[in-house]
Amino acid sequence: MTKLTIAYIGNGKSANRYHLPFSLKLKDKIRVKTIYAPNDSHAWKRIDGINYTTDINDIYDDPEIQLVVLSIPANVHYEMAKEVLNHGKNVLLEKPFTTTEAEAKELFALAKEKGLLIQCYQNRRYDSDFLTVQKVIESGKLGDVLELESTYDYFRPQIPEGEKHFSIGHSCLYGHACHTLDQIISYFGKADSVHYDVRQLLGKDRMNDYFDIDMYYGLMKVSVKSSYFRLVPRPSFTVYGKKGVFVKQAMDRQEVDLKHFYMPNHDDFGIDRPEDYGTLTYIDDDGKYHQEKVISEVGDYSRVYAGLYDAIINGKPKTVKDEETIYQIHMLETGIKEITEAK
Repeated sequence: MTKLTIAYIGNGKSANRYHLPFSLKLKDKIRVKTIYAPNDSHAWKRIDGINYTTDINDIYDDPEIQLVVLSIPANVHYEMAKEVLNHGKNVLLEKPFTTTEAEAKELFALAKEKGLLIQCYQNRRYDSDFLTVQKVIESGKLGDVLELESTYDYFRPQIPEGEKHFSIGHSCLYGHACHTLDQIISYFGKADSVHYDVRQLLGKDRMNDYFDIDMYYGLMKVSVKSSYFRLVPRPSFTVYGKKGVFVKQAMDRQEVDLKHFYMPNHDDFGIDRPEDYGTLTYIDDDGKYHQEKVISEVGDYSRVYAGLYDAIINGKPKTVKDEETIYQIHMLETGIKEITEAK
């Protein structure tokens, strides 16, 4: 089988926690050849068989490398993605993809001009809670869906309290909604209309630490919310239909396991426990009441890399469409204007 040869620019937490465990899992499809970082630090254990370098030209000048993964700070996404494309390499770019819609459109146009692929790393499409929500909706037991709530809550007041001035790069909207908005866009598409509530709970010129975005699809409303000040987090997903409701309190466990350095080579990696299962309550067609636990779908971030393999090696469509990424960045840029234009 032909392998996809890839390199990483960036050797920090994101590369080692959210990328490498999943690209290396696909040993029959993926070859990780080179990892570049500007200094030769050893914060993360080196992986046998990979070339670690402080010379970025080891990537740019290597004809074997087909895909470059940019695991770098968001404020340099646009510039670095453009540079990599101009060196003739396909690009997987972390989220948020860019700061502005114009930048996103420019990168996609440049990739098209050069016959290359550029795609946003939307691994959260393969979260177990989101996959389970899809399964429940498609079962029909809820009936017509009227309302869906997606939340991404923390109790980390020290983060916004430690930020003395507002910046887009450290905003909750760009940092969190880049995950959750994509889930909604990937499943429901572009909304008919959107209402934004983007706040600074600690006052003017402080960090954006809260958002509540309502997306309307005909009669259905989807709310995407996040806060740094939720001691008790809201459910990850709540879905209301004409005949019932599904509540999934716990988020995907892949991140929990990764934070404990429990990696995907374990059979039970990222698998929900029974106490993590969501609860489905509904009235059936005979008017009978039911309440049941729903076994969670299995999340798997390696599906991002499997999709890239199919797109680059086999010529299949990208799993994350350009227009989906452009629309999401449009929403982030529009929402943050509630703060920037109020100054």
